[in-house]
Amino acid sequence: MFRKIFSAVLLAAIIFFAQNVSAQFSYQANVEGAGWMQPVGAGKVAGTTMQAKRLEALIINFDGGIKYSAHVQNVGWQQWVTSSGVAGTVGQGLRMEAIRIRLTGSAANSYDICYRVHVEGIGWMNWVKNGDQAGTTGQSRRIEAIQIKLQSKSSGGRDWRDDYDDSYNNRRGRDWR
Repeated sequence: MFRKIFSAVLLAAIIFFAQNVSAQFSYQANVEGAGWMQPVGAGKVAGTTMQAKRLEALIINFDGGIKYSAHVQNVGWQQWVTSSGVAGTVGQGLRMEAIRIRLTGSAANSYDICYRVHVEGIGWMNWVKNGDQAGTTGQSRRIEAIQIKLQSKSSGGRDWRDDYDDSYNNRRGRDWR
């Protein structure tokens, strides 16, 4: 009896935490010629595609603990910044070429941070997670857009890439000529 009650309370707490983590997670892109775009929520596209505009900077807002670093044209890898910090440059006309993102603190024990970028001449690259590099270095290619999402580590063994909507690639294949 105690186990059932404990299990139910634990499950409710996990669901509550997961919902609140997603609600407190957003990111915002600084795009060539447009400046700071509106913040978007988990899994949404920040930046542009099919417009040949570079992503120049990124801000990620997450109360659960996060660090991220950008590889920037003529600069290389920048220092890691934390939630609400600016990765990249503003007002210098320099392109972001790659990014690494990782969770810190208790959030890192419960979640993976998964992300992918849309790169000049390549399109959407494969999903990566937990500090892996998304984008390119040494190729002078601009990041044009990014998607970021949290994935619970207790997802029952599912491949974390299975949960993503690939409609951008699917739409591009059907609708864009």
